[in-house]
Formats: sequence, structure tokens, C-alpha cells
Amino acid sequence: MRDPSTGVHRAIDAVWRMESARLVAGLVRLVRDVGLAEELAQDALVAALEQWPGAGIPHNPGAWLMAAAKHRAIDQVRRARMMERKHGEMAREREALEEAAVEMRDAALDDPIGDDLLRLMFIACHPVLAPEARVALTLRLLGGLSTEEIARAFLVPVPTVAQRIVRAKQALAEARAPFEAPRGPEFRARIDSVRGVIYLIFNEGYATTSGADWTRPALCEEALRLGRILAELAPGEAESHGLAALMEIQASRLRARTGPGGEPILLPDQDRGAWDGLLIRRGLAALDRAERLGGVRGPYTLQAAIAACHARARTAGDTDWGRIAELYRELARRAPSPIVELNRAVALGMAHGPAAGLEAVDALRSEPSLQAYHLLPTVRGDLLHKLGRMAEARAEFERAAALTRNGRERTLLLERSAACGIPDRC
Repeated sequence: MRDPSTGVHRAIDAVWRMESARLVAGLVRLVRDVGLAEELAQDALVAALEQWPGAGIPHNPGAWLMAAAKHRAIDQVRRARMMERKHGEMAREREALEEAAVEMRDAALDDPIGDDLLRLMFIACHPVLAPEARVALTLRLLGGLSTEEIARAFLVPVPTVAQRIVRAKQALAEARAPFEAPRGPEFRARIDSVRGVIYLIFNEGYATTSGADWTRPALCEEALRLGRILAELAPGEAESHGLAALMEIQASRLRARTGPGGEPILLPDQDRGAWDGLLIRRGLAALDRAERLGGVRGPYTLQAAIAACHARARTAGDTDWGRIAELYRELARRAPSPIVELNRAVALGMAHGPAAGLEAVDALRSEPSLQAYHLLPTVRGDLLHKLGRMAEARAEFERAAALTRNGRERTLLLERSAACGIPDRC
């Protein structure tokens, strides 16, 4: 006979996924401590696991969890203040916390997206933290992922991720980081970091750097969810809408990027009928919103415009590569980097022929930052293949296969190398 509590536990898990970020965010505002806020949220989860199987799932489970956590917080403050402060100070503190608890219980979680989430994003992406710590803390606090899930997603040991999270919390405490979203110039500087972390998470899901999988859709989904939240919390920030647009459009291709066995399928060979039309429409709408805000287009908005060129093409042959090359040229002015120039070389090769693309790629061969970048020989091999220079193409694909850390990609590159076993025609 099926245990009825199994369904309740599954429902609790779903509620936790949906509500944990707002729960922790609201608690951080109350207790001013990320680690304590997480502990209180976990206490509320334990209470739900104990009570809901018998009492049933409450009508507003998020508010129930918040109320349980705040009651626990108030109890802790009461005990602490009884030991540390005079009775008068304790009473004032208790009264203030109880008033805050009532106000937040009644209002904060009734708002589907509140300022607490934005505040938590800025805390998780504080400049005092190393980039890998920002990613781990963001996924833990805002993505609701466990330490084990984060470790599995990035193919690193669980203790490593756990240590990053612990050290991140310690660093925030030691730096006495304010638990408020920054304003003015600091806001602009920090929101760039927030966007960067979100897109880093998305990219790791879209094109996994190492391991046996070509993509990790769950990471893309988490990043996309965070990007949507950020865009709504900062509606006047064009680049936040640009980032959301870029991820929506790229995520639309996920189903078409792999075959039945998980093997990679490159963009020209993808079944465009398998692209997600809803995500494309959402992405194009977000791009339009970013561009209507005016001003100079930033890197995410420009990349979204490039992705839109692919999304609007009914077939690979209909792609406006000339437009893409122009957008990459603008992107290179706004955010110069060798990788942008490499992508521009691909577009030039498609728009003006492989010889033009190869000339642009060869100008990058001495770039130090690209010496261990597997996509440089991959692109060069593709262009040489199109020019009929098979022996050279084969060598490039073999070099790329040796450089990549992704097993699926290595197999693909070795297959492309083997396909070049034709005498050089040049």
C-alpha cells in the first residue's frame, strides 16, 4: 500500500524549491546574517516535514515557512538578549522583532517578487567573494540547490563546494558587509557582477566545460529563473533585460543541441522545429524591452541581438551572417576580447567566405589567452575544411580534441578529424 506521506514529502520538496530563496532573503533582512538565515530556513523545513504529513499542506505554504522561521528567530533573540542585555533592552529588541515578523509575514511573501530577493542577489555576489564562491553561494541561496547538487553540476568534490560556501559566509561576516542593495555607482558596479555570475551559471549549463555531458539543462533553468527575477527587480536596467533575452533565446535550442544518445548537434545541423517557440518569443520581447530603454547597447543586449538573428532564420541558410558580423564588430568595441574576435571571425567566414574567416582567425593565433582555448583550433579546422585543406584541418581538430575537457565534445572533434582523411587538395 502506498504511503500517503510520500506525496506530502514530494510536495514539500517542490514548495522548498519555489520558496527557499524568498524565505532566506526575508530572514537575512531580519537577522542580518546569511548563515543564521539559512539555519532558520532549515528549521522551518524540518517543522514542515514533521507537521504537514499529519496536518496537511497549508493554503499558503511559503507564508507558513516564513512564520515558522521567524518564530524560531524571535525565540533565539529572546534567549540571547536575556543573557547579554538588560531586561529593558531585551524588551525593546523583542518588540521590534515581533513587529517586523508580523509586518513581513503579512506583506513580504504576499508580494510575488520583492526587494528582499534583489538584496540577497547582491549579498551573494559581493565583491569580497571570489567568483567561484559567488557562484556557489548564489546557487545555494537563490537557486535552492544543495551542496551535493552544486558539486555535481560543476563536477567538483562536495567538500570543495561546502568549503566555498562556509568561507563565503565567513568572508561576508568579517567584511561586515551591509545587508542592503547598494545605491548609485556601487549599484551599477555590483549589478554587473550579479549578471556575470548568472550568465556564468547559464553558460556552464549550455556548454559544459568538462565531464561526460554536452549540456546541463538544470543549470540553464536555474540561471534563467534568476535572470528573469533580476530583470523584473531592476526594470530600468537595459542590460538585465538583455541578459534575460540572451538566455531565453539560447535556452530555446537546448532540446535540439543533443541527439538521442546525448551526442552534440551543432547549430547548422539542428532541427529548428525542435526549438522552443515560447522561449524565443519571450527572448525577443525581452530584447525589444532592452532596446526601447535606449542608450548604448551593452554586451548582453548585443549578444541577444546576435542570438535573435539565428532565432528569426527559418533555416540555417537564411541566417543573416552579415548582420551578425556587424553586431560582433560593435560588441568588440563595447567589450573587447579575443573570444569576441574569434566569434566575429566565424561570422565573417559565413558572410564573406572561409578565406576571410581564416584570415581573421590567423590574426588571433598568437594571442596568449587563446593558446589553450580549444575553440580556436576548432574554428580554424572548420574553415580549413571548407577550403579543402584537409590535412591541416585534421591536425587542428586533433589539437582541439586534446584541449577540450568535455568528453562529448572530444568525441565530436575526433570524428571530424577522421572525416578529414582525404588528401590535401591545395
